[in-house]
Amino acid sequence: MFGADDSLRTLVLALLLDALIGDPDWVWRRVPHPVVVLGWVVDRLDRLLNRENWSKAQRRVTGVIAIALVVVAAGALGWLIEWLLHFTAFGWLLEGLLASVFLAQRSLYQHVARVQAAFATGGLSAARVAVSAIVGRDPDALDQAGVCRAAIETTAENFSDGVVAPAFWFALLGLPGLIAYKAINTADSMIGHLDERFRAFGWAAARLDDLVNLAPARLAGLLLAIASSVASGSIAHSLRVVWTDARNHRSPNAGWPESAMAAALGLALVGPRVYADEIVDGPFLNAAGRRDASPDDIGRALILFVAACGLEVAIYAALALVA
Repeated sequence: MFGADDSLRTLVLALLLDALIGDPDWVWRRVPHPVVVLGWVVDRLDRLLNRENWSKAQRRVTGVIAIALVVVAAGALGWLIEWLLHFTAFGWLLEGLLASVFLAQRSLYQHVARVQAAFATGGLSAARVAVSAIVGRDPDALDQAGVCRAAIETTAENFSDGVVAPAFWFALLGLPGLIAYKAINTADSMIGHLDERFRAFGWAAARLDDLVNLAPARLAGLLLAIASSVASGSIAHSLRVVWTDARNHRSPNAGWPESAMAAALGLALVGPRVYADEIVDGPFLNAAGRRDASPDDIGRALILFVAACGLEVAIYAALALVA
């Protein structure tokens, strides 16, 4: 609804607001977070359209219908809000504030930093509790290095899913693109699983999430590689590892930021891991790196994360100036 320069300027504002303010608990204790509302919608559709007595073919069709309804509704809501803000004084400022709610720079930093801090205050047992809030792995199966690697890997993956991707879709399509992306990502996290209940019904959500993250994941890997020097890494080495190792991840997207993070920190990441309902025997990314990750490496990962976020803001700010 606004011009290209206004949209990019709004995005820069949103990224800065998210970095500075994040998601204040006192706000979301009083009103539901928009992502929570999106999750409620997905849950209602799951209960309505994912019947155990239906065939897998029927559940796949209803899964397609469900994700289509979620995306159309989210995009339409974003368009309506953007249209209303077009007639509001300083509408781009309000849009920036709203967009910041769907970004996760500060909240991701805080959650990962809690894992590092837990080692100092309560040792491995406390760190396992802290990391269980941000990863789906069985925390009791993780030793110190495993907890540290899990925290570092989720920093890389969520840099892509929670920061780069929503910003990317806002830059392209404004609020409709941003809210639609968050709806897809939320649906994938809730129903895009391979267990018996969701394998068919969640198929469309998982595939669509893969599709909308193709470009952002590669951009996230590039940003982390370029910023690798702040973690004593090499840009050339990071890019080389991304090129050779990203494809080895079982996800078509997660391997890009995670391999860049691994190379920048000199660590071997991913590899075999244990989740609540499955064991994944995957290869290591940057296999020549250290496997004994430490709490200090979590701190280095956070420094790299902040640098990559700053680089992203600088790129969008430069684009806003020339648009």
